[in-house]
Amino acid sequence: MSALSRLTVTETKLFFREPMIVFFALAFPPILLVIFGAVPSFREPDPSIGGLRVIDLYVPIVVALGLATFALNGLSQLFATYREKGVLRRMRTTPVKPGTMLGAQLLMSTILSVLTMVVVLAVGRLAFDVSLPRQLPAYLLGYVLAALAMFAIGLLVASLAPTGKSAGAIGTVLFFPIVFFAGLWIPRDNMNGVLRTISDLTPLGPAVQSLQDATAGHWPQPLHLAVMLGWTIVAGGLAARYFRWE
Repeated sequence: MSALSRLTVTETKLFFREPMIVFFALAFPPILLVIFGAVPSFREPDPSIGGLRVIDLYVPIVVALGLATFALNGLSQLFATYREKGVLRRMRTTPVKPGTMLGAQLLMSTILSVLTMVVVLAVGRLAFDVSLPRQLPAYLLGYVLAALAMFAIGLLVASLAPTGKSAGAIGTVLFFPIVFFAGLWIPRDNMNGVLRTISDLTPLGPAVQSLQDATAGHWPQPLHLAVMLGWTIVAGGLAARYFRWE
C-alpha cells in the first residue's frame, strides 16, 4: 500500500471513533430527507416549479447539505482536534508530508460521503419515488467536484483554526449561508434573480443545480463546474499553504 492509502485507512479508523461527528456527517442527511418527505405537501406536484414535487428538489439539496455538514462540522473540527491533542505534532516526526495528510483526509471524506449520497438517493427512490439520475456520469462529476470544493474549504478552516472548538465555531458560521444559497430554505427554483446569481458563485449553489440537471438527464453547465473547480483550487491551495502541525 502507498503512504496515501495507509494514511487514508488510519484516518478512517480515527473518524469512526467520534460518534457525534459520524452521526451528523453520515446519518443526519438521510434522516432529514425522511423528515422532509413526511410533509404531505412536499409530496404533491407543484405547478410553480414545473410540476415537480418539493421532495424532488430537496434530494439534491440534502445531498449537498450532507457535504456541508461533513466538511464544516465534521472534517474541519476533527482535523483541528488532531492538532490540539498533539496528533499532528507526533506525525511531524514521520516522513509524512502535509500534502499527503490533506490528500488522505480528502480521499476518506469523499469515499464516505459517496456512501451517504447513495443512501440518500435510495431513500428518495424507495420511500418517495424520486427519480434516480438519468445522466449518471454527469451526476458523479457534479458530486465529486462539489465534494472536493467543500472538503477543501473544510480543510482550510481546520488549517487556520487553533482548536477543535474554534474550528466548529467557524464551520457553523460558514455552514448556514452556504446551505442557504444551496436552497435549503428557499429552493433555487424559487429564488429571485439576485439570490440565484449569488448562489451560482457559492460552492453548493452550482452543486445543487448540477445534480438537478443530471437527474433530469442533462450535463451540468460549464460555469457551474468551473465555479466548483475554482473553490477547490483556491481553498485547497490555501489549506496547504497555511497547514500547521501544531
